[in-house]
Amino acid sequence: MLARFSARAYFSALFLLCAGLLGFGLYLQHAVGLEPCPMCIMQRYALALVGIVALIGALHGPGFGAARVYAGLVTLLALAGGGVAARQSWMQLNPPEFPECGPGLEFMLESFGLAETLPMIFRGAGDCSAVDWTFLGLSIANWSLLNFALIAVAGLFLLFRKQPRRWY
Repeated sequence: MLARFSARAYFSALFLLCAGLLGFGLYLQHAVGLEPCPMCIMQRYALALVGIVALIGALHGPGFGAARVYAGLVTLLALAGGGVAARQSWMQLNPPEFPECGPGLEFMLESFGLAETLPMIFRGAGDCSAVDWTFLGLSIANWSLLNFALIAVAGLFLLFRKQPRRWY
């Protein structure tokens, strides 16, 4: 049954999922007041990149070969974001003795500028191990990991599915 849908439909659904998750993250930040840590920001970037690739795939309406290229990119980006989410989930289960994530992105950009901030984000120094919000017993990092896994599975499905039969 899943094979009946076009690649355009899958990419549209992935884009909507990414937009919804990013919107929810912005809601938690601005309405609830949860400040994202550098690892959360990296997950947002990965999710935004997945969404952009999915949107391009949806607008392009790719043929079978191009759909595989988009699916491969979606899968790689989802695995990268999932890796960050997995690391943060592990840090939340096993908090380090000293926080390892660093100050917020806005503070670092205002204090150091972009050239000095980027290495700090990827180095990680601050408290990404704090669990500030949960739903059904899972933290934001846990939910992020589940969503990245779902996106990666969808990408792999699109990457390895057989070419749909033509009816003409």
